[in-house]
Amino acid sequence: MSETIQDGKFVELTYNVTDKKTGHVLTSVEFPLGYVHGHNEILAPVVHGELEKKAAGDVIKVPIDGNQIFGPRDESLVFTDHIDNVPEEYRQVGTSILMENDSGQTRSFLVTWMDDEKLIVDGNNPLSGREVVFTLQILTVRDATDEEKRAGGAIVEEVDIDPSLMKPV
Repeated sequence: MSETIQDGKFVELTYNVTDKKTGHVLTSVEFPLGYVHGHNEILAPVVHGELEKKAAGDVIKVPIDGNQIFGPRDESLVFTDHIDNVPEEYRQVGTSILMENDSGQTRSFLVTWMDDEKLIVDGNNPLSGREVVFTLQILTVRDATDEEKRAGGAIVEEVDIDPSLMKPV
């Protein structure tokens, strides 16, 4: 009998998030994501709840209302600026920019659109105001090692790389 997901189990999975309305894949994790269930909740709590008692090989779909988890979209967090006012390193769609307000609070903004004259940044979570479906494929379920429990997830081995093999990109 295969092991099922419960507290203390090491789980590896892949997933994608699809916009329920358009069917477009918003994000995809193709390389196995490893965590210790009950020790390192890396996804939304409702997703972790749906993973309980599932086994390696299972594929599950979990609908999520982004309004409940991230709140509704707040259009006051969307800004348009002239491209010349934006430093060169932020002039690429998908770039994350950490901004601070007058009170010292920080928020991450994402460059969502640009052309030769203007650029738009958005401080909303990309899932705010959306209904999405997480499709998760469970790859591994096993007892977590003590080291994985302490780390909360997969242990990445350090590798010594010969500097003479490195080339600038």
